[in-house]
Amino acid sequence: MSREPIFSDLVERASAMAAGGRRLLGITGPPGAGKSTLAARLVEALDGAAVLVGMDGFHLAHTELERLGRVERKGAPDTFDADGYVELLRRLRANTDPVVYAPEFRREIEDAVAGAVAVPCEVPLVVTEGNYLLLWPAVRALLDEVWYLDPDADVRRKRLVNRHVAYGRTPAQAWERTAGSDERNAQLVATTAGTADLRLRKIE
Repeated sequence: MSREPIFSDLVERASAMAAGGRRLLGITGPPGAGKSTLAARLVEALDGAAVLVGMDGFHLAHTELERLGRVERKGAPDTFDADGYVELLRRLRANTDPVVYAPEFRREIEDAVAGAVAVPCEVPLVVTEGNYLLLWPAVRALLDEVWYLDPDADVRRKRLVNRHVAYGRTPAQAWERTAGSDERNAQLVATTAGTADLRLRKIE
């Protein structure tokens, strides 16, 4: 059995993608898997050859979730503008504009900020991360590779609890969110793991 890839292996694989011109790399997995951390580390390691565009930038605004009655389900597939995300990926893949601006989700305000991420045409690799890259067929079709992060479930849940506490929830509220909507979303995401190009259990 081949060994689990280490971070330097992943940097090498991403660098090879970037060498081929504009490519889109997706990083997916359940909530708390470490997607945003790995994506940010890759982009930093590639030193100007990659830009990070998160799926979370397409969260519906809190006011819209309130109107739809979906605030308590925030993070579920129908709490995102999936069509808007697809259109952005199409523009990024076509790479015909001098620069494309993408939204960015800010956890401190629990909302997205439009036009926060610039993707110049000369940047060869776009790294995008989010829960549902393999769930939405139109998204998967636009990505050259998708890597699935699948850490130990207890580790993942602990990260989620710590994250929720860090952003203002009580420990009890944090556990309720982790064991509730986060876990339901994780179970849904897990059904897509088999279609990933690379499945990662642990990254040092």
